[in-house]
Amino acid sequence: MELWKQPAMNERLKVLEKDVQPFKQRAALHDEEASFPVENIETLKDIGYTALTVPKRFGGKDISLLELVKAQEIIGKADGSTALSIGWHMGIVQNLGEQESWPEEIYASFCKEVLEDGVLLNNTATEPATGSPTRGGKPETTAILNNGQWEVTGRKTFTTMAPVLDYFVVSATLEKDESVANFLIPRESPGLSIEETWDSIAMRGTGSHDLVLDKVKVPEDQLVAYLTPGEKPAAGWLLHIPACYSGIAEAAKEYAVSFAKEYSPNSINGTISELPNVRQKIGEMELLSKQNKHFLTSVAAKWDQSGYEERQTMKPELGAVKYSIVNNALSIVDTAMRIAGARSLSQKNPLQRYYRDVRAGLHNPPMDDMTIMQLASEILNNVETS
Repeated sequence: MELWKQPAMNERLKVLEKDVQPFKQRAALHDEEASFPVENIETLKDIGYTALTVPKRFGGKDISLLELVKAQEIIGKADGSTALSIGWHMGIVQNLGEQESWPEEIYASFCKEVLEDGVLLNNTATEPATGSPTRGGKPETTAILNNGQWEVTGRKTFTTMAPVLDYFVVSATLEKDESVANFLIPRESPGLSIEETWDSIAMRGTGSHDLVLDKVKVPEDQLVAYLTPGEKPAAGWLLHIPACYSGIAEAAKEYAVSFAKEYSPNSINGTISELPNVRQKIGEMELLSKQNKHFLTSVAAKWDQSGYEERQTMKPELGAVKYSIVNNALSIVDTAMRIAGARSLSQKNPLQRYYRDVRAGLHNPPMDDMTIMQLASEILNNVETS
């Protein structure tokens, strides 16, 4: 666990960058087969990465959001599917530690399992009828309290990392009063099953299958949080999403630059990297790349340095980071493909995978239209009329 032993962020990031190199070599096969990269996740567990966001009070490293997004970008550059998958676990563990939204005893017990056994969890909130949970739809999954146990029934879609999750945080509507709550449900629970439905052309290695719950019995105290309607707290941890797509864009940019420096058609003297139109495209990619890195890291650092009240004012800014980085990533990959030409569409070429994978970012929260409306409201509320 060389990474875990490192005392500082920069040292941990260097070790991580070395340890994830094999992910890059395996990415094409997992994409082609739509298989889940179990070996990548095992590596991250073995080196101690999956426990880095556990709070220090429970024995973890309690890393900053800045370190988390830098780490996720490194993993995303090696394999986007692995980065997006593990990012949910990492971010949720960090958020739970910050918000203290679960009962202390349950969270402490869970953290102990993360540290000792490498257990993983993810939220399962999306359903066929409700769409994205950020839109405010009420879960059709139900929970009935009977003889000191909850009985949970329903279906959840987009359960990322389903093949290796140990715990599922399931949102359900309580039959007794129509309120909504989260339940912590272990994988081995009778009545819980995974239906392998993931057939997306993007992020094919995330194993985002359906979670099926058929009268799953859950102890009464495993209702870990009530979900109140309306405004939700600012969620800095969701920056793991744009960090992933920034990493994919970096991989595309580096491939295109290497190609330009090596490709020498017999119609010119030298390589295409010397052509003004190609240099223009390379410069455009680098500009967007620098914008991505500065926006991502500056907002993450601001989050780390802010108290609760100031963090609640950062919602538009957090949304803007995701909007800007994902759309910049789309442009970077598109430009990289223009440099490489038609060969970028070859199934053997990684650019076609990067192209498909970055498209998925448009459908991760927060959604573009919601971010733009939030930014509009912010400026309208802050600018006085003359």
